Amino acid sequence: MSKRDYYESLGVAKSADEKEIKKAYKKLAMKFHPDRTKGDKEKEETFKEIQEAYEVLKDDQKRAAYDQYGHAAFEQGGHGGGGFGGGQGDFGDAFGDIFGDIFGGGRGRGGRQSRAQRGSDLRYNVELNLEDAVKGKSLEIKVPTYVSCEPCDGSGAKKGTSAKTCTTCHGHGQVQMRQGLFAVQQTCPTCGGKGKIITDPCPSCRGQGRVEKTKTLSVKIPPGVDTGDRIRLSGEGEAGEHGAPAGDLYVQVNVRDHDIFVRDENHLYCEVPISFVTAALGGEIEVPTLGGKVKLKVPKETQTGKMFRLRGKGVKSVRSATTGDLMCKVVIETPVNLSGDQADLLRQLEEKMGKSSKKHSPKETGFFDGVKKFFDDLKG
Repeated sequence: MSKRDYYESLGVAKSADEKEIKKAYKKLAMKFHPDRTKGDKEKEETFKEIQEAYEVLKDDQKRAAYDQYGHAAFEQGGHGGGGFGGGQGDFGDAFGDIFGDIFGGGRGRGGRQSRAQRGSDLRYNVELNLEDAVKGKSLEIKVPTYVSCEPCDGSGAKKGTSAKTCTTCHGHGQVQMRQGLFAVQQTCPTCGGKGKIITDPCPSCRGQGRVEKTKTLSVKIPPGVDTGDRIRLSGEGEAGEHGAPAGDLYVQVNVRDHDIFVRDENHLYCEVPISFVTAALGGEIEVPTLGGKVKLKVPKETQTGKMFRLRGKGVKSVRSATTGDLMCKVVIETPVNLSGDQADLLRQLEEKMGKSSKKHSPKETGFFDGVKKFFDDLKG
């Protein structure tokens, strides 16, 4: 019985590249795998056929021989130099190629050498006062970290030498362990997945390609940062092993509590004490801002807790082009340490106001009228 053309078995053109062949095989292998076909003999034969076709077409030398001589290249005594076997061992190799790509490893043509791992990212906490956070600041920080070893230029091998290809995984960083029909990828136990072995390590870094060092870095804090913001310094984290790229450094900002102001996003809040005379008669007071003192006009009969808005005296955030406002809450301060004469004057004022208390203290009058009504309703 004549065999089907290998290209026809996989459903690809003769000009198909390796990627197209592998994709076609993977699709068909999943469809006709014996575990899925439940003992269907015809489909098992189809599976063996596509497996055989893939084994030939994935290999450049076998494919070239097949293109020239056809199936005769793999018959006993044929030009291919030996018969082709479609047994379980070949199936393991073929499936290892496919699943090696999926799980990040592999050997032979489908395998990939493990890449050197990038260095770790680092975090550095910096504490700022509110003024520096709002205006921005340049500062120097000292960061203990790993840096690339200079004598070996990060390779880990002694100067004048180089790492050698691992003989266990042949430089791929992965080895295959067969379990039944499947080939499971594992990290090479000899080289730890690096694909290379350093036989003569650098004495400075002991083969790691990096050494501990405290770096001094200049950091520019942009205006408007707030607690929780962070600044990324690309490539200033830990150096990777054996010349791998360095990670990043993240400068984490924390803004200390201020004695006067409380920040809420772009706005600032503060409390300003005023005398009861200013509150009653009105006047002009000075209030603080981050840019200096400004005048604030207080209208007469101002009550404690009144909020005044000073537009544009807040913060311009790093996330917004809009500058916030300063919200000033006035708090009427009760006089303390009064002299006898001062106390007498207040009593005289209270006596004079007592005759028309509803007019001068409407809130107080309204409150006590409400209390009286409440108890009257209880009695009724």
